[in-house]
Amino acid sequence: MHFRTQIKNATIINEGRQFVGTLVIDDDRIDEILEGHDAEPTIPVDESIDGTGCYVLPGVIDDHVHFRDPGLTQKGDFCSESRAAAAGGVTTIFDMPNCVPQTTTQEAFDEKWKIAASKSVVNYGLFFGATAGNAYELAHLNPRKVAGIKLFMGSSTGNMLVDNEIALKAIFENAKLLIMTHCENSAIINENMKAAQAQYGADPSVEHHPEIRSEEACYQSTALAVRLARENGARLHVAHLSTAKELGLFTPNDPLITAEACVGHLLFCDEDYARLGSRIKVNPAIKTKADRDALRAALSSGKIYTIGTDHAPHCMADKMGGCAKAASGMPMVQFSLVSMLELVDKGLLTLERLVKLMCHNPADLLQIENRGYLREGYKADIVMVRPHRPWTLTPNRIQSKCNWSPLEGHTFHWRVERTFCNGFPIFNRGHVTDEKFRGQAVCYNR
Repeated sequence: MHFRTQIKNATIINEGRQFVGTLVIDDDRIDEILEGHDAEPTIPVDESIDGTGCYVLPGVIDDHVHFRDPGLTQKGDFCSESRAAAAGGVTTIFDMPNCVPQTTTQEAFDEKWKIAASKSVVNYGLFFGATAGNAYELAHLNPRKVAGIKLFMGSSTGNMLVDNEIALKAIFENAKLLIMTHCENSAIINENMKAAQAQYGADPSVEHHPEIRSEEACYQSTALAVRLARENGARLHVAHLSTAKELGLFTPNDPLITAEACVGHLLFCDEDYARLGSRIKVNPAIKTKADRDALRAALSSGKIYTIGTDHAPHCMADKMGGCAKAASGMPMVQFSLVSMLELVDKGLLTLERLVKLMCHNPADLLQIENRGYLREGYKADIVMVRPHRPWTLTPNRIQSKCNWSPLEGHTFHWRVERTFCNGFPIFNRGHVTDEKFRGQAVCYNR
């Protein structure tokens, strides 16, 4: 027996258009999309939701999260962080491999897959981690199960840091899937840290973080990744660009080489360290206002292909200290959509462009099957948002296990009303509706 739900008289944003209409969900699929006020479905529905004044978008796809499972679950896990995703209108996430144990073997990948399946209330995919020694294994990953390969060319621990060009070349030669890179030059960073410690002490204050993890450290590493991708015909997606200079390495509509901007780099700049301190300490570092503004402009120019979060919760105790001691990373998945909608209000991008960057392009990037668009027959991953509904972020609203955000005290003017994951209303007006509901592993058209 099918359960049919309609969202009626909402403004639907999809594939470069917006129009008032009705969207009909039949179980886990989108059954009909009808244009016009009071448009009626061909078959009666069981539930009708009045969408007047709201916008209906595809569920957000976040191509870059760290949900901390397994091994770091004091910070967060697939249960808590997927609840945060649902509350933010994010219906599909892609988790990175630098957990404990690292997701750099098939055995570790399969175990993490089971954990996600047992805990996540939203849909999920997993990246496989590259190391200096597993290039051959990368050539044999299952393209129907593995989202892509995550390569840390800087800022990682253990054997996941790959900064030797011979090892890097082997990875770019062997990888058959998308390579997502974290690009920073470790040698430059180490020299900058040594100089900063000589001048400021063992743990320099956090405002020196963008001097240590500098523009040049990012640019040199990104330039190397782009060169290796071009030489080897590899599909490259550079994560979390942080500088205007790096943008010069990318061209719009390049089918081979693309870039991601993360919400933190789009919201904050170095002027915010005085106010927020280590709460906005991330790698690569948040840099100048000019860098932030260049990244914002690139959202519309086409040089940025996706918006992710690099969602990385830490216990607040781990965020104490400066450049050497404070952990890098912040929890953002719950607030990415409402934050970017504020950039729409500021005229920095259109609603249609936001949907392309946060929904359509991530689906195309990873070749996700039947998600990322509002299309008849596609999975009913949908978010309903309402403008002009001010609310202020307080800790009691935070779903992440770490229970803090750099955005605490901020008043948002958009509200996530409802989130549907595979047709199920997982989030409704401030509440996760059923913590026993589980999302699905995504499939890929490869």
